[in-house]
Amino acid sequence: MRLLLLRLLAVLFIASFFSVVLWHFLSNSAAGLHGSGYAAERKVAGPIKPTTSKAFKDNAIIDRLLKSYSSKWKRQEANFATFRSLLSSSCHAISKAVVTQANTPVGTKVMYDGEKTKPLQVTQALFNTFAKEQPFGNATWETCAVVGNGGILVNSSCAEKINSANLVIRCNLPPLGSGYEKDVGNKTNLVTANPSILMEKFSGLMERRRPFVESLRPYGDSLLLLPAFSYSHNTPVSLRALYTLEDFGAIGPRPVFLNPEYLSSLARFWRGRGLRFHRLSTGIIVTSLALELCTNVHLYGFWPFSLHPHGRKPLTNHYYDNRQSKKNVHAMPAEFEHLLRLHMNGVIRLHLGECSTT
Repeated sequence: MRLLLLRLLAVLFIASFFSVVLWHFLSNSAAGLHGSGYAAERKVAGPIKPTTSKAFKDNAIIDRLLKSYSSKWKRQEANFATFRSLLSSSCHAISKAVVTQANTPVGTKVMYDGEKTKPLQVTQALFNTFAKEQPFGNATWETCAVVGNGGILVNSSCAEKINSANLVIRCNLPPLGSGYEKDVGNKTNLVTANPSILMEKFSGLMERRRPFVESLRPYGDSLLLLPAFSYSHNTPVSLRALYTLEDFGAIGPRPVFLNPEYLSSLARFWRGRGLRFHRLSTGIIVTSLALELCTNVHLYGFWPFSLHPHGRKPLTNHYYDNRQSKKNVHAMPAEFEHLLRLHMNGVIRLHLGECSTT
């Protein structure tokens, strides 16, 4: 009887042991089903693909913006005068936009607008590279065309309108030939050159320099505006651009340097109007410059979206290539909204799509 009881206890122990093992196995299996299976379900039911999401988002933004845009534009003289007065009193482009021997004498400490901790003292040699006088004088141009590089210019037929302006401003050495003339024109009075372009296309002018000189021929005797004092690494390559043109005795663009003091005041001006950005784009810088220099300001090629506003066909980033801009540097859509607001208020004329031939 005692032996039978011991055997019964052994059987009960073994049964209990296997029950615990079985329960542990089933619990882990259930956890696995609820874990990996749920994760897989979330992955399938998650957000739509980024490209589709971006297109959807762009469409929504474009719809909202086009409700405000009207091609039947009317200049509002009072609004223009008020905005121009505010801009001029804050930034003083006519006297300060370009570094000159008058506004930056020998011994001055130039403060880089993008690098506040590295002031540069103006030596006699550096002073000699500055423009002797302000290139804009006190003149005011009747009509200015500021030409961005957006893909919206493709098949726009805007050349005639652009070329008819008294002052034409272009950004970052864009190509003007190769069939682009019918859309972007070829007249240029001022063109900017980002030092990064000089580094990428012309090896920072440390090797053969003639290709750089020859590439500037389409711009005639325009001003070549260089941000030599935005960052310390911009200074040497900008000076090499000036020396190259001097050494080759080239008849062509005249290099001048953007004043970092002007850029800093311009940044404060736009921040004061609610624009948030890391760096102002070249487009809004030269538009601001034009607003102080010109009575009528027309913008072409300003459209920061990958879809055309009319028909929503895909657009390249630039009218000449699809190279993407660096992210998180410029607030292009936000800048565009501010420019659109100026268009709505009759301050500037923003051209979107094809230009009328009449």
